[in-house]
Amino acid sequence: MFPGFRMLDVATSGTTIRLRTGGSGPPLLLLHGYPQTHVLWHKIAPRLSQRFTVVAADLRGYGDSGKPETSQDHAPYSKRAMAQDMAEVMTALGHDSFFVCGHDRGARVSHRLALDHADRVKKLAVLDIAPTREMYRDTTDAFARAYWHWFFLITPAPFPERMIGADPDSYWLKKCGAGSAGLTPFTEAALNDYLRCFRDPRTIHASCEDYRAAAAIDIAHDDADGTRKLNCPLLVLWGQNGVIEKCFDALALWRERAADVRGQALPGGHYLAEELPDLVAAELERFF
Repeated sequence: MFPGFRMLDVATSGTTIRLRTGGSGPPLLLLHGYPQTHVLWHKIAPRLSQRFTVVAADLRGYGDSGKPETSQDHAPYSKRAMAQDMAEVMTALGHDSFFVCGHDRGARVSHRLALDHADRVKKLAVLDIAPTREMYRDTTDAFARAYWHWFFLITPAPFPERMIGADPDSYWLKKCGAGSAGLTPFTEAALNDYLRCFRDPRTIHASCEDYRAAAAIDIAHDDADGTRKLNCPLLVLWGQNGVIEKCFDALALWRERAADVRGQALPGGHYLAEELPDLVAAELERFF
């Protein structure tokens, strides 16, 4: 799925990160969402590698990256810890400054990466999210029903872990097939990789911890930022058939958190890079 790319495991101070890298040109870090892996990018990474040195990584807790033990405050799965992994990965690969694009959970990590390492992230693109703190703050009945997993996954361990672990394939297929496009965005090869990784009980637990951190320590970190905003250019893309479009004003919310924001809805659902790969690739090429 990634012709010409190398697969590497990079040790960070907190875990080990599995990634693929390929191409030449300015470095571009791609981060996936829940409950997927870096394979999310397989439809656009080869095209982007013609103009960029692409790094597609598994977040800690996901895919074939390490799954460190958690703590009572969920700090090992905070976006700060996940972002630190990626900063160290890019250093290990020799990239002092770089572009970042993240989808879903990976976009939340990307947001924190651009805040905590502002001198290194030159531009940031986020796919189908609004800022975490503001989404919780502005929760409505419609949002809670559509993103029920946000509130299920943050319940104390091991309740959601046991529920999901009883039939992880059915859970994954129901969760990811619930959007307007169903399961059609996913190729057989990608789907097999997602399910292989998600069947690991450690992945299920780590992904729950990701959400628990988002509802707790991540918001504390956001609050500690005060009025500080992202100072790099930010591109926001979301699906016009998805929950962000229906429940939030994405550009308005991002302007609460960033100084230089532009973006638009695209004619698809949540999984934009797999549903609309050519359109997403073109938007990223134009922006970066």
